[in-house]
Amino acid sequence: MKQLFLSVLLAMGTVVAVCAQQPLAGKRIGVLGDSYVRNHREPVENTWHYKFAQRQGMQYYNYGRNGNCISIDLNRWGKAMVNRYQEMNDSLDYIVVIAGHNDATRLDSIGIDLFREKLTELCDGLIDRYPCAQLFFFTPWMRADNDVNAHNFEAVVDCILKVCASRAIPVFDAYHHSNIYAQNDRFRDVYFQNGRRDTAHLNARGHDRFLPIAEHFIMQYIALDK
Repeated sequence: MKQLFLSVLLAMGTVVAVCAQQPLAGKRIGVLGDSYVRNHREPVENTWHYKFAQRQGMQYYNYGRNGNCISIDLNRWGKAMVNRYQEMNDSLDYIVVIAGHNDATRLDSIGIDLFREKLTELCDGLIDRYPCAQLFFFTPWMRADNDVNAHNFEAVVDCILKVCASRAIPVFDAYHHSNIYAQNDRFRDVYFQNGRRDTAHLNARGHDRFLPIAEHFIMQYIALDK
């Protein structure tokens, strides 16, 4: 009997220890975005955000769509994020938006004013729909200086930083501050899905490289949110 009692106590202690190590266990995280989220042609399970959710014991919802924009609907790539965020799960504890790449590549036709307007609408809509959730935003990677759209990416990232700051939404500025050197050909050969021809899509190795950076960024705010 004594041995049984000790076994029960040990089991309870293990459960408590696991819960202490995984304060987010059972929480719901939704990730909204483009092919950075959908992971282009590779499994979603390779992404850093899926792996983060698994490590934390969270319920994971992927709302990524290849080619998707924040600001405009596209015949091939579907409704813009500003028009489809309401299709997400009604109950989410954490929301991560990873977006802006496809808006930047089309910014000459979209215009920065419309992008800012729709980004603001998306941020306000997420706050209103999920007033108790913690929101996060991740910008696109840096572009090479000789890239024809480099200046548009800088404009989009700057807009994301300013709009999110005005709404107190934490932003990870992956354009200026990450361990992903997307402007370098040899780096992309190792860490991107299509090598140096690809400037957007991390492979499994690339996601593993970025995971601890992204996890540290998110967890510092979650610690404050306990």
